[in-house]
Amino acid sequence: MAEATRMVVIGVGNEFRHDDGVGWTVIARLAELGTACPLPPGAALATCDGDPGRLLGLWEDTELAVVIDAAYTEPSSPGRVHRLVLESARPARTGTTSSHGLGLGEAIELSSVLGRLPGRLVVYAVEGADRTLGTGLTEPVAARVEELAHAVREELTRYGSGTKPDKREDRP
Repeated sequence: MAEATRMVVIGVGNEFRHDDGVGWTVIARLAELGTACPLPPGAALATCDGDPGRLLGLWEDTELAVVIDAAYTEPSSPGRVHRLVLESARPARTGTTSSHGLGLGEAIELSSVLGRLPGRLVVYAVEGADRTLGTGLTEPVAARVEELAHAVREELTRYGSGTKPDKREDRP
């Protein structure tokens, strides 16, 4: 990211695999909202296919990285949002998995080993229902996009003001 970028929001996924496109959809919504109410100074929006090297490049040298990605769990609860926070520690393994061959967990581990983690990493993992080929989110996932966009904006604003929320929070 550019030197002036203190915060980055990264939508991870594939917009041509239904719910796997939730990260990209939230980024698009944030961009729409930004026309009326810009993001805080030093914040940038990006999309990524989930490649660990690209993720590392996007969040390297940032103070805050917020990642939105689809997750698939057993048992599943489509539309449920998991909020995970990492600050200078190794991530714990969770029961959620990314829909990408190499996932977000591998990108975090690689960044940790290389000393390239952002100062604070917040992940919003949205449980998906459908990752088959096609466009458009399923109803339970689409219903969370607006809420996620506002939660991410609040995350950026709080971080910029020095207020940090709880480390872990799941949203039903």
